[in-house]
Amino acid sequence: MRFLILIFVSIYCLIFSSIEVKAQSGKKNQDKSYVEEDKLIEKTIPSSSDLDSIIKKLDHNQLNEVVVKSQPSLVKYGTNGNIEVNVNGTVLATSSSVNELLSRVPNVVVTDGEISVLGKGEAIIYLNGILINFERFAAIPVSQIQKIEVISNPSSKYDAEGKAVINIITKQNIESGMMGTANQHVSVSKFGGTSYNTLLDFSYSKGKFSFITNYGLQLGRNRELLYTTRTRPNPDEYMKSELTTDWKRRFNNYSNFGIGFQYSFSPDNYISLAYSGNVNDLGGITESRNTITNNSGSSFYATEVDRNDVLLNQFVNLNYNMKTDDKGSTLFIGSQYSNYNQAIGDFIEENSLVDEIDDKRYLKNNVGSRINIIAVQTDYSKKLNEKTKLEIGAKFSHATIKSGTDFLIADPEDMDFELDDELSSDFEYNEKIAASYFNHIGELSEKVNFSVGARAEKTSYNLFTDANGIQKFEKSYGNFFPNILLNFNLSEDWKGHFSYASRISRPRYQALNPYVIYQDPFTTIEGNPNLLPEKTHAFEIGTIYKKFDFKIGYTFRIDPISAAALRGDTPNSYILRALNLEKGHTFFTSLSRSFNLKWWNSTNTISVTWQKSVDKFYAFEFSPVKPQFYLYSNNTFTIPNLFKLQLLAWYLSDGSYGLGSNNSRSTVTLGIERNFFKDTLKLNFSANDIFHKFMVSGDYNVGQTQIYYHRTYTSNYFKLIATYNFGNSKKTTYKKSEVEQSENNRAR
Repeated sequence: MRFLILIFVSIYCLIFSSIEVKAQSGKKNQDKSYVEEDKLIEKTIPSSSDLDSIIKKLDHNQLNEVVVKSQPSLVKYGTNGNIEVNVNGTVLATSSSVNELLSRVPNVVVTDGEISVLGKGEAIIYLNGILINFERFAAIPVSQIQKIEVISNPSSKYDAEGKAVINIITKQNIESGMMGTANQHVSVSKFGGTSYNTLLDFSYSKGKFSFITNYGLQLGRNRELLYTTRTRPNPDEYMKSELTTDWKRRFNNYSNFGIGFQYSFSPDNYISLAYSGNVNDLGGITESRNTITNNSGSSFYATEVDRNDVLLNQFVNLNYNMKTDDKGSTLFIGSQYSNYNQAIGDFIEENSLVDEIDDKRYLKNNVGSRINIIAVQTDYSKKLNEKTKLEIGAKFSHATIKSGTDFLIADPEDMDFELDDELSSDFEYNEKIAASYFNHIGELSEKVNFSVGARAEKTSYNLFTDANGIQKFEKSYGNFFPNILLNFNLSEDWKGHFSYASRISRPRYQALNPYVIYQDPFTTIEGNPNLLPEKTHAFEIGTIYKKFDFKIGYTFRIDPISAAALRGDTPNSYILRALNLEKGHTFFTSLSRSFNLKWWNSTNTISVTWQKSVDKFYAFEFSPVKPQFYLYSNNTFTIPNLFKLQLLAWYLSDGSYGLGSNNSRSTVTLGIERNFFKDTLKLNFSANDIFHKFMVSGDYNVGQTQIYYHRTYTSNYFKLIATYNFGNSKKTTYKKSEVEQSENNRAR
């Protein structure tokens, strides 16, 4: 499989290079003929008969230009190391969700709800240049997305949270009048079941007033399967646990909604108000089977959790934007209120077989959680001249979190539930972050321009929990994050860049909350109130030669946030918990090449990542570091007046980061698309992850325990999409902006 894919990419590069040379040669000859015609017309006064022949010839040439269309380029590589991925008009626009869309973007890996950029790490998400949270991100209609920017070297203008930035840019030229899109997706998976996605978005604009709204509803089923083994080979305390957890999810009501208003005082001066949110009503059954073998014998535990989880998220944005002078200077003032409400009412039935004795008990896990976040920010960009700009800004956010967990246990005979004090707890957290930044963009010479800046942040928080006894934490700290970017325009075909950026990754709020997520009597997931923020220092050198993009970089991490299964208070128990390692090193290099022909569009990337994690506190066993290879190829074939075909394949090889190993995974997706009725109706059929190879697995040794895990997702499915476009409109501009902050990303 690996060998075939490597040959696949190599052959593409060779074929496309030769085809493109011929295409460019033909284009030069055509351009030359047009120049000669222009000179002839300028230097002579033709007769009427000559004019007729010239007009006929020009009409013929124009007709050819209309008939022969080239597929829009999927990816554009920037001299600063960023890439732009075109979505509108490509098969990527048929993705059911933004999460699925990003999983198909080169150099982006989506796993377990985490979105990472290869060689950099976890990314934060922006919408039109403004930071948003994961729930808000999941609610963006794919039909409104124009393109996606992958910013691997973010400046101080962006929040210091996260190691990279993914900026989602929506269609800004929304039509004047009425227009909308209706999408119906049906996905069928043998592994996970059938799910239905209905997506609607609508916009109306007249004069200075604009209105936009969207609604999405997901129903059906989904599945995730985790197989884990934990082994202590020491004969004196031998133990082996084989645990299978099967999440059979039922989407009772997975919906998202949004509504926005904008009034434009002038084309560059507007105010906007937006309300959005999502409801996640999750049901279904989680089945857990755990077989434990030790020196005393063998025991078996079976647990079924009847899920009743409801999450309601709501967001309100009020923003003002204006152009302050004729040079293009701008002022932005924004505010947002975010509210998260979660209610969990899980009923747990537990059966066990120990020493040939059957036992049964019932449990209830009731959780109530509320998160409120208020944020205000202002950004000012002063354009001094065409090549010099100064950016400054400030932000303040305040987050409050309160949650309570009641864990109850009952004997099956009397069904009288009693509170378990050890598994029940209350949690409170308050956090304030004040930040300011500046960024200066200019040039050192005709061939060298720069961007230099810094961001300062002051964080203060207090935490209370009564899990495992009363615990109180209170801390205040400041951070300074400098960054620099140099761009070198060496020639028309050769450009380069150098960058340095410092970043921070704060723990998610729920990772700090030590409340218990129960899997079985010997397996729980718990938060860690002692988690520290992770800091990174990233360096990168890159060059673009003609259409080849090459990068090499290094990232140093301090207190990297990781996770592991650690031994609990009893011999056979384990707690899955987030933790800080000591430090980490990451080296990476990548080479990319895109091809754009009249009927064939292809984007290809190969990269190598060498990652080493170091820790002495948790007694991890060190293993040799093994680099990880990444191959990506995205191809769209356009058959004029008929349909589009898509072939997407990527492969991530085995790799070892010193404290553990990750096994390979891959995916191959095929799709076909056709438009009907003058492009008002679009049908798309796709087969995703055909060989079902997108499975996350690996192993590590910690505290004399060998741990292996293998997670399977509902990634292999057949999907049919019907998209209907309606409306009657003329072009105008709706410039909806919104403000959010990294604190929202941690509210999950």
